[in-house]
Amino acid sequence: MTSDMQKLPIGFGRLWTAQTVSSLGDGVSHAALPLLALTLTRDPMALAVVTAAGTLPWLLFGVLGGALVDRWDRRRTMWVMDAARAVLLTIPAAAAALDVLSIPLLAAVAFLLGIGGLFFDTAATAYLPDLLGRDPALLERANSRLRGAQTAMSGFAGPPAGSALLALGRAVPLLADAVSFMLSALLVQSLPAMPRPVPEIRESLFRQARAGASYVFRDRLLLGLALRPAIGNVAFLAVETVLALFAHDRLGIDTYGFGLLLTAEATGGLLGAGIASYLGRRLGTGTALTCTAAVEGIAILGLAAAPDPYVAGLALAVCGAGMGATMVLGPSLRQAIVPAHLMGRVASTSRMLAMCAAPIGAFLGGWLATTYDIRTPLYTAAVLLLAMTAVTASMTSNRRVEAALRAAGRGGGPDPRASKDPAQECAPDVV
Repeated sequence: MTSDMQKLPIGFGRLWTAQTVSSLGDGVSHAALPLLALTLTRDPMALAVVTAAGTLPWLLFGVLGGALVDRWDRRRTMWVMDAARAVLLTIPAAAAALDVLSIPLLAAVAFLLGIGGLFFDTAATAYLPDLLGRDPALLERANSRLRGAQTAMSGFAGPPAGSALLALGRAVPLLADAVSFMLSALLVQSLPAMPRPVPEIRESLFRQARAGASYVFRDRLLLGLALRPAIGNVAFLAVETVLALFAHDRLGIDTYGFGLLLTAEATGGLLGAGIASYLGRRLGTGTALTCTAAVEGIAILGLAAAPDPYVAGLALAVCGAGMGATMVLGPSLRQAIVPAHLMGRVASTSRMLAMCAAPIGAFLGGWLATTYDIRTPLYTAAVLLLAMTAVTASMTSNRRVEAALRAAGRGGGPDPRASKDPAQECAPDVV
């Protein structure tokens, strides 16, 4: 039976359910935390601190976290992190109920939740290929379902639920998120156990972290896969920083209409995640990744030139579709070709690059809008995306992808590079 016809294992259903429940809770808290902060202060910098605190762990501990995940049991890491986040959320919930909630407490909670998310997401990324036998087709199907559920829960259902729950009391959305984490922990704990990665030579944590990062930068395919979200985040954050102002000043959109714009983008993301596997089969994964990146750039160009809200909504939907497909195809390919004992470090290195790029994009968007015009960040973002497409097209070509899959054995066979000590010999360029 070919991999395209194989069914996803029962264990994946539990993992999908766990992440769906957790994503719903994330959507609730994503809306509730800023609103809670807004009840405490109107200082924009204080609000920014709460928002930034959640991303700071990736900047500080991203690669080290990946190295630890490569040492630990991944299933245990996932359920322990979810259980810890459930307990953690009871602290601000109690503070809200007792009317002693503060901005420093919210920032500290956001930071600790970010640490939990770092370990959970990295462990889940590393666990999935083991569960699916590193089969590329199964990984695409699985990531498509996971991405679709995440978009639906955190983008559609969660935020309005968080706003509604907040109306019932400041502690209610926090407790709801805590319950979602605990349910996720119970589901993850029931997943099948997987063998730990083969132990490496005794090395310091920092040396192992450096070896994982070097593995990404020395392999052109993995570097191309990492550059796409990194450069993409610079472009998308430049757009996101000024999108509300652009919609209001240039398109005449009110608050309700702006919400519809974001809904159009999320709808496109669901569609893109759903058709990612089809695109990969029809075009080849490398060509599909190049096409989706080009679509994102062209869509942002269309958004910048949009004469009315309808064209802008269509452009954002098309951009969301490109992003949704890219975020299925890229991680699936990475999971299929990276040796198990390096998966955590490679995933966290790629994620860290993307997270570091985000504040650069936000600053760039604000500076361009202030110095030039509100449309300038959008045009600049389109140019960045199209330039990134041209630069990385050869790095993630079909020929290079097929060579990497053959080297990895496609269905989970040993990668000849995996037997080498990664601290001494990093992955060569796959030609």
